[in-house]
Amino acid sequence: MLNQAASQAPGTSGPARERPARPPLYTPEQRERRDASAWTMVQGVLAPVQFLVFLVSLALVLRFLATGQGEQEAALSVLAKTLTLYTIMVTGCIWEKVVFDRWLFAPAFYWEDVFSMLVLALHTAYVVAWFTGWLSTRQQMALALAAYASYAINATQFLLKLRAARLDQAAQLARGACA
Repeated sequence: MLNQAASQAPGTSGPARERPARPPLYTPEQRERRDASAWTMVQGVLAPVQFLVFLVSLALVLRFLATGQGEQEAALSVLAKTLTLYTIMVTGCIWEKVVFDRWLFAPAFYWEDVFSMLVLALHTAYVVAWFTGWLSTRQQMALALAAYASYAINATQFLLKLRAARLDQAAQLARGACA
């Protein structure tokens, strides 16, 4: 009786239910294309480069907002971050085409790509504001921080997806070892 109660999920009358298994991130053919593509390595190099540019730029933007010093360095760093974002987006589209035969919004990365559109929109809005003088410098930096917050969320999405892919591969290897 005690064991039965312990195995029941709270608020249910039956045994605890396992989550339904999600489909693997890649089919075997897609995994093969991913592993064979040079674009996988390009993404693997660009992602940490973009993150480093982000960290440096974030520090410069926050320094400017806190002290008023380094306006030009902060502004140029946001432009550099935006350039790295555009680069990784273009190469990411090529990677998706090679692996999934779709330029964007492949089902396996649909929500990451949707959120990437917000990230691109905010970074592009910063470039427009900087180029046209549409906002004050402090407002431009606030816009950059909004773009950076969206980037941080999107980067987390991709890191979680990378973890899921590794777990899928480990499970597949374990199933193969048991067979």
